[in-house]
Amino acid sequence: GTFSMIQCGTLLNATDGGTYKCKVALHERLDAKSSLTFSGKCLPAHIPVQRLRGLGLLDVRYKVASFPLQLEAEKEAPMNLFKPKKPYTGKIVSVDRIVGLKAPGETCHIVIDHGGNLPYWEGQSYGIIPPGENPKKPGQLHPPRLYSIASTRYGDAFDGKTASLCVRRAVYTDPETGKEDPLKKGICSNFLCDCKPGDEVKITGPSGKIMLLPEDDPNATHIMVATGTGIAPYRAYLRRMFMEDIPTFKFGGLAWLFLGVANTDSLLYHDEFLGYKKKFSDKFRYDIALSREQENRQGGKMYVQNKLEEYGDEIFELLDNGAHIYFCGLKGMMPGIQATLKRVAEERGENWDEKLSAYKKTKRWHVEVY
Repeated sequence: GTFSMIQCGTLLNATDGGTYKCKVALHERLDAKSSLTFSGKCLPAHIPVQRLRGLGLLDVRYKVASFPLQLEAEKEAPMNLFKPKKPYTGKIVSVDRIVGLKAPGETCHIVIDHGGNLPYWEGQSYGIIPPGENPKKPGQLHPPRLYSIASTRYGDAFDGKTASLCVRRAVYTDPETGKEDPLKKGICSNFLCDCKPGDEVKITGPSGKIMLLPEDDPNATHIMVATGTGIAPYRAYLRRMFMEDIPTFKFGGLAWLFLGVANTDSLLYHDEFLGYKKKFSDKFRYDIALSREQENRQGGKMYVQNKLEEYGDEIFELLDNGAHIYFCGLKGMMPGIQATLKRVAEERGENWDEKLSAYKKTKRWHVEVY
């Protein structure tokens, strides 16, 4: 791999042609203002190599042996092992901003140590209980906020002891003054994005079945549609498909990812996905919709539904042949997407309601929006 290091204003380049070991220290003798730059993103210099890889910013590895393999033994996904009245207390491993300076808002990749005590499957969610008292129910904890897990069951360190979340800091800006109102900020997202390594976090779950990755047919086609942090479960899917070496799951199908964000600086795990596209071009397709930088065919903003429309015929042919399709992100994405799919179906002379009913009946239509 190749990396660039800024040390006291001097740019140093290093290439070793191989894979960095986790013991490599990048932080030695760097002052507090030094930084590492990868793909236009500026990160603190103390970040160790394994975290850079976990963020998809350094030499994506493929077919990594993950342990413990007993996590493959269960026949059913774990459900609600810890509940709101008795949550599990995990610890923050790291919190990293993963968007560029021109992105609207801040999105963080957050790794939590659960010690192997809170196992989950790809496509599930954790509930996070922020500290403090529920203002609507004095004396009680806040209700848990659900976050889709952005790592496989083995976590970013491949040891089965951590889980990763992709969290956008929720803030409210007064339309008249243009200033943020701290009284209306998202309690849980701000808590998570402000966490430091070692901080404790109360967790419930795991929960959710609708987004579980079906593995009964390793040669199936999976069409994944995301807006913003809705990318989380798909990162988990793709790491399981392409990054990990799992004896019981050898993916031989097609994974097609559609991601909609505001601009280039807002792309999440982009380098990781580009690595899959380069290495597994016959099994992975990746299309992005940048609403503030691209135009659709009609000259308007490019949203994820416009990108789906570009490939409408191909998508319907894949669905007719048994493909699964997933949607994850803000709930406001679905009306536009469904209207687009309905229009494409009608242009093909097909009944959209009948097709949608068939997708749901065969459990190939997966929606998780918030």
